Amino acid sequence: MDRDLQLIRHHQHTSGAFPASPSFSQYPYGWLRDGSFIAYAMDRAGVRTSSRSFHLWVARTLEAQIDHVQGLLERDRRGELIPQAEFLPTRFTLEGEWEEDGWPNFQLDGYGQWLWALGEHLRLGEESELPEVFNGPVRAVLGYLERFWAEPCYDAWEENPARLHTSTLASIYGGFRAMAPFFPSAAKTAEEVRRVVLAECVREGRLVKFVENPVVDASLLWASTPFDLVGEDDPRMRATVAEIERRLLRGGGVIRYSADTYYGGGAWILLTAWLGWYYARTGNLRRARELHAWVEARRDEQGRLPEQVAVPGTNARFLDYWTRRWGTPAKPLLWSHAMQIVLTVELEG
Repeated sequence: MDRDLQLIRHHQHTSGAFPASPSFSQYPYGWLRDGSFIAYAMDRAGVRTSSRSFHLWVARTLEAQIDHVQGLLERDRRGELIPQAEFLPTRFTLEGEWEEDGWPNFQLDGYGQWLWALGEHLRLGEESELPEVFNGPVRAVLGYLERFWAEPCYDAWEENPARLHTSTLASIYGGFRAMAPFFPSAAKTAEEVRRVVLAECVREGRLVKFVENPVVDASLLWASTPFDLVGEDDPRMRATVAEIERRLLRGGGVIRYSADTYYGGGAWILLTAWLGWYYARTGNLRRARELHAWVEARRDEQGRLPEQVAVPGTNARFLDYWTRRWGTPAKPLLWSHAMQIVLTVELEG
């Protein structure tokens, strides 16, 4: 775990932002999604200065967007149709700038995940009050999500922009729930989101990828681990995990979803660690250790972990396409290292 911590600290920008991958051409930005889970991993490992620096970066970045958020809310009140490109982005430059470059940026999950990660940062640090520096940005995000949480947007994999995604809704639920101790009205919105998920995102006793799509996606793990929209032992969650094991396990690792073609649809390090995290929280330490060992075996000679690796069933044609376009998969991917930290802490705890 020490080398994972060192790698993350080495690559954390002086602003506090975490680049998704410092050496991959498409990933030099700070995603709220990646960064929130990286910050959580640093909190779990006791490196609070790193996580605090990230949260302060987010606060400064979003403070500069408060007027834009108010404009969006006012336009919505007037009944205007807001183009997706004008909603808040999911990623910023490491200096906190909004770079409008055509990336599929309208993703709501990262905002819920940031609220959740900030709540965990305060809880783990035994801080019972929200520091003033976070007040304005948190209020803005709560207002933004309260109005737009049911707006179709891109999913966690930056696909399917016209859908309501279960893992996105779970992330928003987790964010509102985490902020409820500071803003009691957030609990009401959290329950509204939960009701929609349980009414529209459950089919045949398990969670589905998005509304009206019955397939399974590995990001559905988030519904229980860590956002607790349903418990790990809830029958719907157990059935979801069983389907993930049945449909998405390849060569010991976890792919995103069965029709994935990005880099051939290989197995993702962070999702494999995530499944281990789920099993660790249910007490199945044997399975959690198996998944932990699989991730460890994917390190290169420098100890770096990639985004994904080719496994049996990987589509060679699409792997070749993406490799010719952008080179080999991102390595190191800081989110991969973060999830292995979380799993390691769970197993050592």
